[in-house]
Amino acid sequence: MTVTAKPPAGSTSGGELAQREDLITLTIDDVEVSVPKGTLVIRAAELIGVAIPRFCDHPLLDPVGACRQCLVEVPDAGNGRGIPKPQASCTLEVAAGMVVKTQVTSPVADKAQHGNMEFLLVNHPLDCPICDKGGECPLQNQAMSNGYGESRFTDVKRTYPKPVAISPNVLLDRERCVLCARCTRFSEQVAGDPFISLIERGALQQVGIYEREPFQSYFSGNTIQICPVGALTSAEYRFRARPYDLVSTPSVAEHDACGSAIRVDHRRGKVMRRLSGDDPEVNEEWITDKDRFAFAYGRGDDRLTRPLVREDGVLRPASWPEALDVAAEGLLAAGAGQHGNRIGVLTGGRLTLEDAYAYSKLARGVLGTNSIDFRSRPHSAEEADFLAAVVAGSGCGVTYGDLETASSVLLVCLEPEEEAGAIFLRLRKANRKRGLVSATLAPYRTRGAVKAGSTLVPTVPGAEAAWLDAWSSATGVELDSGSVILVGERAAALSGTLSAVLRLAERTGARLAWVPRRAGDRGAVEAGCLPTLLPGGRPVADPSARVDVASTWGIGSLPRDEGTDGDEMLVSAADAELAALVVGGVDPFDLADPAAALDGLERVGFVVSLETRASSVTERADVVLPVSLMAERAGTFVDWEGRRRSFPAVLESPNAMSDLRVLAALADALGKPLGFRTPAAALAELDELGPWDGSPAPAPAFGPGEPAAARGDQLVLATWRMLLDDSHALAGDPYLAATARPPVARLSPTTAATYGIETGPDGVAGADVVLTNDRGELALPLLVESSMVDGVVWLPARAPGLGVGEHLALLPGDLVQVRVLRPVQEAEATA
Repeated sequence: MTVTAKPPAGSTSGGELAQREDLITLTIDDVEVSVPKGTLVIRAAELIGVAIPRFCDHPLLDPVGACRQCLVEVPDAGNGRGIPKPQASCTLEVAAGMVVKTQVTSPVADKAQHGNMEFLLVNHPLDCPICDKGGECPLQNQAMSNGYGESRFTDVKRTYPKPVAISPNVLLDRERCVLCARCTRFSEQVAGDPFISLIERGALQQVGIYEREPFQSYFSGNTIQICPVGALTSAEYRFRARPYDLVSTPSVAEHDACGSAIRVDHRRGKVMRRLSGDDPEVNEEWITDKDRFAFAYGRGDDRLTRPLVREDGVLRPASWPEALDVAAEGLLAAGAGQHGNRIGVLTGGRLTLEDAYAYSKLARGVLGTNSIDFRSRPHSAEEADFLAAVVAGSGCGVTYGDLETASSVLLVCLEPEEEAGAIFLRLRKANRKRGLVSATLAPYRTRGAVKAGSTLVPTVPGAEAAWLDAWSSATGVELDSGSVILVGERAAALSGTLSAVLRLAERTGARLAWVPRRAGDRGAVEAGCLPTLLPGGRPVADPSARVDVASTWGIGSLPRDEGTDGDEMLVSAADAELAALVVGGVDPFDLADPAAALDGLERVGFVVSLETRASSVTERADVVLPVSLMAERAGTFVDWEGRRRSFPAVLESPNAMSDLRVLAALADALGKPLGFRTPAAALAELDELGPWDGSPAPAPAFGPGEPAAARGDQLVLATWRMLLDDSHALAGDPYLAATARPPVARLSPTTAATYGIETGPDGVAGADVVLTNDRGELALPLLVESSMVDGVVWLPARAPGLGVGEHLALLPGDLVQVRVLRPVQEAEATA
């Protein structure tokens, strides 16, 4: 019998295996197998269905041969001579003519594996009844299949104080560790974070932490999942459940646009933990800590479970029929069904593709308005044109695989480690494995850029468009047809940047991809949740596009006038031009000026809010309709690639109503049914519409804006969201929130020197920076960043209690007054 390795996924072999010159033929357990050169014996054995026991081996980590459990006999190394001792198959590469015998056919290999297992268990504690890994533990399973039934060890086992907190999130039981080095290799090779390492030597060797390095990793939870013995556990999940008590459901992470596959484990109607799914084309086997641990946000007292109706200025509980009737009456009074833009629809980033499509159809087909916008964040008309011309209806474009094979990558207004963790891991992998060249336009070289090997193009916020128009190989990164440009949603607030990105892509032939921060944004574009865009990328201004949609929906006509965007809606509310507003999943504090947004909501004549938890929007709503959490609904996210990521409902909750079901009920109350009530029916109708094949929307052609320049005590503001910040998604998980990076303000050494600040090698200034304007002020500790561009101050956009929008109402590129407080001088002045 001969087995030949299959071609890689995605290859076009026409059903026949292509002849490859680099295939090596060897014999494993009397079966010939042909595999590519460089394949490890343990992988070749898997092709013939032989599972060699292992602990340290992991297909996404470099081989190390640490646990020695995968020993095999090699009677012939391919040169006619055998290897005298059993060899670790996880580090042994195949050779032509090699003969390998595993535990299946070799008593020598079987005895070696049994003996090694006995060594591993000498000091291993009998924690199985209380260990979180019990029931899904590779050591437990292989001790039964490849170990002795009884122990010959009668002495006292080694013990350590337990557990050791590696971080607020991850706990270590050292006596369980078999020194497989999976966790330390992950931290070094995949995440690039020095948060865990093997210390001491010989019998004293153990897993330890870096005492002089602060824990700052967004990916530490992956070490818990890949630990084969339960030495690393989750502080939140520890002792909460047994694996055999749990029901597992595949799902998709909802916290960013990466579409990462996850596994949700629940018991008795409550999610107990989330693990990474195995999806080689997307997130491989890794997810961020936010995707893993941030799932308790719906368990607080602020969870909405009943509809609310405002009566005499106070929200009171109501039944569903009453709340829907009140909502319908208010919307009809505002002009629902009459074509115009007197009613607005604002949606947020938590919506699935099906939910977004329901909002889009409700706005056009039921309410008679094109004033719908999903961008509950800083945005612009240029961005709307960009999304209509480049993103909507484009299908799956640049992929994760393309990032690994690209000749170069340019990042514009995007910090992947903070905004798209799976993209960051791919870029780091490509740089580490094959030296991928990448560059980032940013005010300073972030930790993520350092770990991904990205070259910094120091850019003052607002000058991105000029840099892109003048791009040349002098930056150190050559762009060609094999290159990829990733542009983040922050570019919307920087005039001319998106237009310049398009010009650069056309000039160089590089492929372009837009990377939003939130999971529902790409799907909202496809569903037409923009004032100028219908589903499938159809322009509102095109009569044939409106006829196309109207015929599919079975209605007479659609409103012809382009609507107003989110900011304009709230402004028009203040001018009494907006009679009603339907809001779904919007956080006003994500907007550039939260105070103005809240004031606009106060002035709207009638507000209907669809929300999972009480918020600043529900406080101002006339009708509040509670909707289900992500775990309680099925649907589809569209990730940044344009790839659909469908998922089933994890928890069966008969009383939970998704946005789609609530909107269908509201449309019925308004006398104009949506025509669907399930995600499957909504998706089928959207697919029936399909992408627009008519004249495309014109691309934006904005020129470079004039960047601000520092003057006097005013500096240019740079800011973006951090992965772990003042996000509602972190509610209910204090362990995860405790791992957030401390908020600091950053200045360049030259800029700091103008304030008389001198720092040591670590950049800590021992002083606070105070940013002020006529709206308010913010104070943060100062960190002097050696790579920071001069004349710029950087700070996190939404640190807890330190929101830039909330306190300053400023955007990147704006000027802000800066002063430095020196604690010693202040103390002397007080004295």
